Amino acid sequence: MIWLVSMYLSSMLFLVLGSVLNLGLSLLCLEKGLSWFIEWEIMSLNSSSIVMTLILDWMSFMFLGFVMFISSMVLFYSGSYMSGDMNVNRFMYLVLAFVLSMAFLIISPNMISILLGWDGLGLVSYVLVIYYQNEKSANAGMLTALSNRIGDVAILLAIAVFSGSGGWNFLFYVDNMPKSDSSWLVCFLIVLAAMTKSAQIPFSAWLPAAMAAPTPVSALVHSSTLVTAGVYLLIRFSPALESSNSRLMLLLLSSLTMFMAGLGANFEYDLKKIIALSTLSQLGVMMSILCLGYSQLAFFHLLAHALFKALLFMCAGSVIHSVKDYQDIRMMGGLVYHMPLTSMCMNLANLALCGTPFLAGFYSKDMILEVAFMSPINLVIFILYALATGLTVCYTMRLVYYTLSGSFNLGNLYSISDESSIMTSPMIFLSVGAIAGGASLSWLIFPCPYMICMSFMFKTLALSVSVIGGAIGYVLNMSAVSYELNSIKLYNETVFSGSMWFMPYLSTRGVSEKFLMLGELYQKVGDNGWSEYYGGQGLYFVLTKSSGYLQVLQDNSMKLYMLSFLLWVIVIFFSMI
Repeated sequence: MIWLVSMYLSSMLFLVLGSVLNLGLSLLCLEKGLSWFIEWEIMSLNSSSIVMTLILDWMSFMFLGFVMFISSMVLFYSGSYMSGDMNVNRFMYLVLAFVLSMAFLIISPNMISILLGWDGLGLVSYVLVIYYQNEKSANAGMLTALSNRIGDVAILLAIAVFSGSGGWNFLFYVDNMPKSDSSWLVCFLIVLAAMTKSAQIPFSAWLPAAMAAPTPVSALVHSSTLVTAGVYLLIRFSPALESSNSRLMLLLLSSLTMFMAGLGANFEYDLKKIIALSTLSQLGVMMSILCLGYSQLAFFHLLAHALFKALLFMCAGSVIHSVKDYQDIRMMGGLVYHMPLTSMCMNLANLALCGTPFLAGFYSKDMILEVAFMSPINLVIFILYALATGLTVCYTMRLVYYTLSGSFNLGNLYSISDESSIMTSPMIFLSVGAIAGGASLSWLIFPCPYMICMSFMFKTLALSVSVIGGAIGYVLNMSAVSYELNSIKLYNETVFSGSMWFMPYLSTRGVSEKFLMLGELYQKVGDNGWSEYYGGQGLYFVLTKSSGYLQVLQDNSMKLYMLSFLLWVIVIFFSMI
């Protein structure tokens, strides 16, 4: 136990010191305009050098600092949350491996070295999703691994296309890439890889399924590591996307993703899946504003979202831990009287998610909406933006009603309180980030103030749809708890909206099962069939028979000599005739 305490405390201390150092270096780079590019040549192949490359600029330092800060809070939080687990040491090492993979991804501007972080994230995420060894976790882990494998193959194909450029340091090519012939293919492959990692339609099913992992992992994955890897890669590739047709495709899909996730969260009853769908919605926001050409704004929202989303998952984990591992929000209620500190932090994170003025989410989300409304988007994208904003507040108020302010629905023998200071201390630190993080980041990333002039209707549109969505989310759910189940009257619409538009079915039995059956048929007919008959086994049979004949020839048999002499005489006789 002494070693265990020192394990999570020393890990937290190491990551906090790394976070402070990286944030300090980020401020230095912002002030002085510095960036470092470090390169080691591993080998040279056909005049192309395979190198290990690092890019150290203000963006990588800042993102790395946020990842380390949130990871340190998650590890400290895990010291209490995972204390009853038998393999808690393995869990700590897996989380540290996850952070290391993300660090490799952040500081790699090279397509080959970026695979260290990209594949490391995929592998460690699979191991963490199947951490609780049951059938549900195994299915969720397989869906996560197979979905992310599509992105890995896209990265490998992009490396192959890049080999014609003479190198794989993509930062040197993104500015001139629109002028090259293969730019459309590279952009398509990079967008495909980012869509799988950041779970955009049609690869959205794995993100709620990954909630089978322990809650501290969810707090880390859904805030600053795995799901943001695709957004970060596109931020680095943003100059090449400006004139690409892939950008228009991604804009539509990301807008549909944030609408679909917001709609599905209003029909979900699993606490962790509701927060996972809110992450999916915010990823759609980041991707859509990135497609409009505002990469720094997407990075700003990525960092601000990481702070309050990690806080929201930690509060959800504290609630789940206290109510004896129930995750159904209908089995909670009235927690504000029993867990006041957790309820305060959870409300703070919820308000930041909704974009409440002067919290972290307001500075990035409000600016994103205003910039999007000023951009040359069509009516469909505009309506999806407005509806997704209203749905965000709607499911947030629904969550507040069912868990915090509604009637107490638990049994009589529950002891619910904020007793564990190890779990509440990181929540307090992240609450400070959820309050002051947005303003601080806006001053650092956008030091020059810009005046966004819009009409009164457009300026107040975000606030109006938020207030309407919040009122609908709270009032409708107050009236829904009655003897009449109104959702039964619209059963088909409810099932369609609450099932992420049947995407989990399409991603498993609908598509994956067909491909797996096709692979099984190919294995029977090809690998174990004709290819075996004419390939390895057939060649083995021919060589075995041939060696047998050679062995007979080399046995010095008298019968063989007599037979060969007789054949020789017959041949001579017929030749003389």
